[in-house]
Amino acid sequence: MCNRNDKVRLCGLVLKLGILLALVIPLNGVSQELEPRSRVNLPRNLNFFAAGYAYASGNVLLDASLPLDDFNGRINTIVLAYVRSVNFFGKSGRIDAVIPFAGGDYTGVFEGSGFEDSYTGFGDLRLRFSVNLTGAPSLKPEEFKSFTPKTITGLSLQFIIPTGNYIPEQLPNLGANRWSIRGIYGVSHKFKKWFIEGHTGFWIFTPNNEFLVDNKLTQSPLWVIKGDLTRAFNKQGMWLAFSMGYAYGGVNTINDVKRDVTISQLRLGLTYALPFGRKHTLKFVAGSGIRFQQGSDFDVVSVGYQYRWLDAKAKDQARSKN
Repeated sequence: MCNRNDKVRLCGLVLKLGILLALVIPLNGVSQELEPRSRVNLPRNLNFFAAGYAYASGNVLLDASLPLDDFNGRINTIVLAYVRSVNFFGKSGRIDAVIPFAGGDYTGVFEGSGFEDSYTGFGDLRLRFSVNLTGAPSLKPEEFKSFTPKTITGLSLQFIIPTGNYIPEQLPNLGANRWSIRGIYGVSHKFKKWFIEGHTGFWIFTPNNEFLVDNKLTQSPLWVIKGDLTRAFNKQGMWLAFSMGYAYGGVNTINDVKRDVTISQLRLGLTYALPFGRKHTLKFVAGSGIRFQQGSDFDVVSVGYQYRWLDAKAKDQARSKN
């Protein structure tokens, strides 16, 4: 199916797909994105622009079955994102779009021979829609001021669109050349200044029919669970969160030949949000992964900037109510 050079390139492809999916805001892996406060309610017509930088290093290869020794990767990623809160039939919702740009290099030993490579380019575009089903109605800005959250439940559906750099005969690639769909159900409960969140969900993948030129790559669903514990501080918008997630599944099949390796991965993350001014926030993230069978095993640190604003019409209406 693939010659020796193709196997080396395959290592690079799997590596970069894993890292790209790992570093998209909020900077965690395809197996689970550790997103504290993802169920928080927002007033209508609120917009966010976010830009982030992340650095990751270590054994970032997703496929633990590949015969690699002394593997080490380093990657720098810049991510741009836009988020907007919406009214969905009286429920609070949001839509967001994320695009990453990455560059890095890696080294390792394959069948006794050392190899190294580097890459730069755009990854795949991500689009997501989220809605809070209970406990978080859609509120105008003037109504939101008196809102006190208790228990909130919600759903989100994300589409990873194959828009990233992909050349079938060339590996590694930054794009996956296939669609992915991520569904998550979550529950959030507020107790004084603490937020406790739990989530469960899945990833499903369409085939890549141009894997190493003319091979077909398919992947079984990936199942995830995760939780977050967040402490809010007296300064509005400042918080600290600890996150944990576990993923299982995602077995690959190449040309109908099933590879007997299952993703089994634990991820840990720490996020600190520091507001300044009325519309600005800095976010600092540190994360790590532990793989039990297959999955990523690396450390990541990142810093992100977030700017928020209300639509002019919504802002004028809020002022008129005061």
